Order: sequence, then structure tokens, then C-alpha cells
Amino acid sequence: MTSADRRRAAPRRMTPRATALAAISAGLALTAAGCGSSSGSSGSASPATAADKATTVSISLTPQGCAPKPARVTAGEVDFNVANKDADAVSEAELRTNDLAKILGEQENLTPGLSGGFALTLQPGTYKINCPGAAQSRWTLTVAGKASGPAWQSSPQLAAAVSGYSSYVSQNTASMVTSTQQLCAAIDAKNLSQAELLYPKARVFYERIEPVAEIWGNLDTDIDGRWENPVTVQSQFLGFHRIEQMMWADNTLTGASQMCAGLVKNEQQLLSLVRSASYNPLEMASGATDLINEAATAKIDGEEERYSNTDLPVFQANVDGAMEVVTLLQPYLQKKDPSLLTLIKRRDAAIAAQMAHYQASPGYDGTGYVEYSTVLDTQRRQLSGTVNAFAEALSKVSLRVS
Repeated sequence: MTSADRRRAAPRRMTPRATALAAISAGLALTAAGCGSSSGSSGSASPATAADKATTVSISLTPQGCAPKPARVTAGEVDFNVANKDADAVSEAELRTNDLAKILGEQENLTPGLSGGFALTLQPGTYKINCPGAAQSRWTLTVAGKASGPAWQSSPQLAAAVSGYSSYVSQNTASMVTSTQQLCAAIDAKNLSQAELLYPKARVFYERIEPVAEIWGNLDTDIDGRWENPVTVQSQFLGFHRIEQMMWADNTLTGASQMCAGLVKNEQQLLSLVRSASYNPLEMASGATDLINEAATAKIDGEEERYSNTDLPVFQANVDGAMEVVTLLQPYLQKKDPSLLTLIKRRDAAIAAQMAHYQASPGYDGTGYVEYSTVLDTQRRQLSGTVNAFAEALSKVSLRVS
């Protein structure tokens, strides 16, 4: 069956993202001064030592701001607890470098009454807590004490993992550009049915490396921004999901050629950026957790692909991207914490077992899966529980590679 057989006049209602796990880690960020070693790479004491000295910083999102409490902590593991008290216009808190250039950790999509958090190992320095939309959106967090922990570069296993991940990100970004160009060719030829088959094929490459793209916030929004999350101005609704809306909700390709050309241009810019980017093991692990939390929120409730109903392949892409990180870190984790590695693999297998129920050939719009609207609410809740268990195990990797 194809989407042309079941055209929809309007999208499904978007539901707010649910509370993320308290163990959400930072989104994948570029190596930044202040977070990690004094030269800019992440580092920490051993997990046991870090756990003994873990500090909690509470951030309450209000219309006035997001003051961290306390505003001064000691270097080491820091758990950030974020709660939205009554701020309709403020829904996220970010930990940024002092120059605001890089996001080191974040909790997004907290509507009033919701809470979440993230954890990082911080080195001495000055950081900024940022909460867009508040009357005072930037607050200072000072980290005192001494830098600790050996550099990850001294571990051949971690160095190899970082090198492998850099190649993985570059390869997937390049494949996304190529696949999107094929999508654009179908759009230019006014072949709607072919374009609908090519759309999800291009999407999966982005979903595997999404935390990296989120480093460059505006670029991520231009490529992958969803209507009302975060885009609220029609002229700024661009990229994949605007094209998705045109094809499935509006049943037209009018204006799609120009939109697709702009998407390719932004993807090519992203490709140039990722090829010159550097990563570290903590960022890899945090990004993997971020991918699974993304799958547990925007994918399972159907928000992400609300017009096309092609949620299942992009959900699987999130899982694939996270497990690629685990595979790359496996030689290190096998020695550092083999029981954790076994747990992660077991919970990944549980996801695979559930996803097998929704596989089809060739599947809805050639995705290899059924149309997501046919997945019942009870089945979605089961999948959500399995994914949350996977995310909980995966979140522990950050402290093992710190």
C-alpha cells in the first residue's frame, strides 16, 4: 500500500513530547573549552569517584528565567534537574559554553508541569544556562575546583571509537545529500508517487546522526524543524517536514522544487561542517542517549512524521544510530563494564523483537514497515516501555567513558 491510496486532508493532532527520562544526557556537542580537559576535551574521575561527588543543580523554568541553584558547583559529575513551573513561553534549558557557541547539554519540550534533566561531567570554568523565551534567558554557572581524569586520547580503544564515529557521521550525511537530491529529482519531474517513496529513504540518514546536526541549531531547524515544534512562523517552515506536508497533507508539489533545493543546500552546509568537526567519547555516549529519548518522544507518539505516517523507519534509524555508538565503544565497554554492555544488547534485542511485528515487504511507501497509523495505542505503549528501558541502560555509558 502507498500513501496515495490513503490520502489525508489534514495531519494528525500533534501531542506534546512527554517527560524525558531523568537520565537524559547532553546532546552531541563539539569539543568545547571548559567541558572536559583544560584543552577542551571531556574528562572526569573514575565512575565510582564521580558518583561519590555528584552534585545536583536544579533549574526551574519560569517566565522570568532559569536561574541554576546552586550557581556554583565543584568540578565533576553534575546532575541537572529541570522543571517547568508555570512558563508557557519557555520549554527548554540548555547548558552552553560561556561564549554561547556550543550546546553541551539540554532538556527540551517541557510544558508547564513537566520535568526532566541531563547529566554531564564538567571541568572548571564558566558556563551559561540558556532558556529561550524567558525575560532573562541567560544565567551563569561557575564550576570550581581542579581538572581531573586522564585524557581519552590515551586509550587506543576510545581513540578508535571516536575516529570510527567521525567517519560514520560523515558517511551518513553524504548519503543524506545524495538521497535528497534523488527526492528533488522526482519532485522536479512532478512525480508525486515516486517522491513519496524517496522521502523516508532520505530521512533515515538524518535521524541516525541528528544529535550532531543539533549542534548548529538554526541549521537543524531549517532541515528538520516541525510545525509548532519549534517553527511557528509559516515563512520559516522549511526542510523535510514542509515537503512532507506538501506531499501528504496538501497533495501537491507546487513550490516543492524550490523547497527541496533549499534543503539540499542546507544539507551540503551540514556535510561541510561535520567533516571538520571533532568529537569525544562522552559526547558520543550522550548523543546516543539523546537519539533514544528522541525516539521515545517524537517518534512513538507519531508527532515527527505526522503527515506521512512513515514513523517506523525513522524510529529504527534513531535506534541504529545509538547502537552504532555502542558498537564502536564495545571494545572499551567490554573491559570497563561487560555487564552494562550485555544489558544494552539485551534491551536492544527487545526493541528488535517488537519492531519485527510491524515489518512488511515492501511495506507502506516502500519503507519495509506498516503504516504507523495502523499501530494501536496499546502497541505504542508497549514499545514506549521497551524503549525507555533501553534508554535507561544506555544513559549509563556516559559515566563509563568519562
